[in-house]
Amino acid sequence: MREQGRITDWKDDRGFGFITPNEGGGQVFVHVKAFSRESRRPVGGELVFYELATDERGRSRAENVVYVGQRAESPLMQAPSFSSILVASSSLAFIATVVLAHRLPIAVGGLYLGASAAAFLAYGRDKAAAQKGAWRTSESTLLLLGLTGGWPGAFLAQSAYRHKSKKVSFQVSFWITVVVNCGMLGWLLTEHGGRFIKSIMGTG
Repeated sequence: MREQGRITDWKDDRGFGFITPNEGGGQVFVHVKAFSRESRRPVGGELVFYELATDERGRSRAENVVYVGQRAESPLMQAPSFSSILVASSSLAFIATVVLAHRLPIAVGGLYLGASAAAFLAYGRDKAAAQKGAWRTSESTLLLLGLTGGWPGAFLAQSAYRHKSKKVSFQVSFWITVVVNCGMLGWLLTEHGGRFIKSIMGTG
């Protein structure tokens, strides 16, 4: 969710400070690296938009910070990490393999591919909206796309857009959906799962 607040304590020599949220609550830590590349260096007192995240210790910090009235930078896709490419491609390759081996119907393979493409696009749109302070895609929608088979595309998008990858609470929920989806896939590949697929497709 996009937040608004004012920089009330900036330590320029150390490159960090704090933001006091407009809606109240505790101060939020902000590092100079959280500002867009085009932004001038803060001096204190500026009104800003920011994205609330947490560090590895669960402490609040600001990301994707822009000054109110400043044009947000374009959410250009960056090169995804090798590990995200490997995980996404190998997962979809596995799905393709079991479909070609007739262990899963083509519809399931199409679901994974379509949901992955939809998830990748959804993360991109949400990152753009976050930078502009516009209407966001809900986290539940992003997680649902992953749960229904789009998690390989979602994982790749998190790396390519640098989006949702550092928010601990979201990452916990995301990986739970991955485990659940993989568990469901594993069951479909069992004898009982195969009979279930045949029954719903009317081929049993």
